[in-house]
Amino acid sequence: MMENLAISDAPPHPPPPATGGAAAQPFAQLPPQMFTTAAQLLDLTDKKLMVVLRDGRKLIGVLRSWDQFANIVLQSTTERIFAPRPDNPQSEYPYGYFADIPHGIFLVRGENVLLLGEIDLDKDDDAPPGYQLAEVDVVKRLAEAKKAADKAKEKARLKKLVRIGFEGENLGDIFF
Repeated sequence: MMENLAISDAPPHPPPPATGGAAAQPFAQLPPQMFTTAAQLLDLTDKKLMVVLRDGRKLIGVLRSWDQFANIVLQSTTERIFAPRPDNPQSEYPYGYFADIPHGIFLVRGENVLLLGEIDLDKDDDAPPGYQLAEVDVVKRLAEAKKAADKAKEKARLKKLVRIGFEGENLGDIFF
């Protein structure tokens, strides 16, 4: 059974040595809560997770397996895509649409995982706040239109930076 410990908690002390002579000092060990490796995935095995990838995709699935490189296998995976509502793209509250695309078993290379977290099963059936379910084709089309608009806006911003004399690593791309 795993304990809920904080990083500030002291590690458990070993029992005193049973021999009467000078005892060798035991090696100092990190407390179990200090793991910052793929071993932390042990507690999430067989739980439903949302995984955000470096390219922005959001996957929802049950963690079935993982390795020392944090490569993960998700079962019953769906990809959730979001798109803003075209009539209200700059609202204070991000009203929009979402859709789920089923993928089944999904293998994710560990270096592509940006963020992952357990899903609250009590709220799993609820729509994300501010979003409503829509057809996959509609959401894909709206998401692609938003991505194209953002790309054009970024290109215009970079051109303006070049005009005022700024030279950055990505500024060479705007001339192609």
